[in-house]
Amino acid sequence: MTKQTLLLLLLLGTCFAAEAQYYGYGGYGGRYGGYGGYRNRNAIPQAQAPPKKPEPKTAEDIVNDELPKIVEAAELNAFEEAVVRMALTNYVQQRIELDILKLDPDTMREALEKINLEHRAELEAGLPAEKYEAIVKLQESGYDTRKLEKEKRKKKKKSEL
Repeated sequence: MTKQTLLLLLLLGTCFAAEAQYYGYGGYGGRYGGYGGYRNRNAIPQAQAPPKKPEPKTAEDIVNDELPKIVEAAELNAFEEAVVRMALTNYVQQRIELDILKLDPDTMREALEKINLEHRAELEAGLPAEKYEAIVKLQESGYDTRKLEKEKRKKKKKSEL
């Protein structure tokens, strides 16, 4: 009885080994077609890497993104562009620093008002009155140049009449 059991186990083991070779080496899902290509699958599941958080933009990056719109809308020359770039960079840097501090709302509001006044004073000192007004309107509209262009068209129409 033990010889028969041993022979039966040996026969079953051989069948399982042959089946494993069939599935693993091209018989079922191998290189020339089949169902899913079991040959190249990894038995260990791979963990997905968490998505990387984008790095926050610096003040210079933010100003570089917005400045072409401002220059085009307010029709600034090179000197005026340099004045606006410097003033905006200082303004944005101070705003970023305030955001990092995470102050209570009242203190934050007071600090922002102070920064806004300093920023406007710096712009007013370095720009002609009409270009200063154009930039202030642009800031109030959230740097939406379409509103400023509409106002320019209206002024041109009035001056033509």
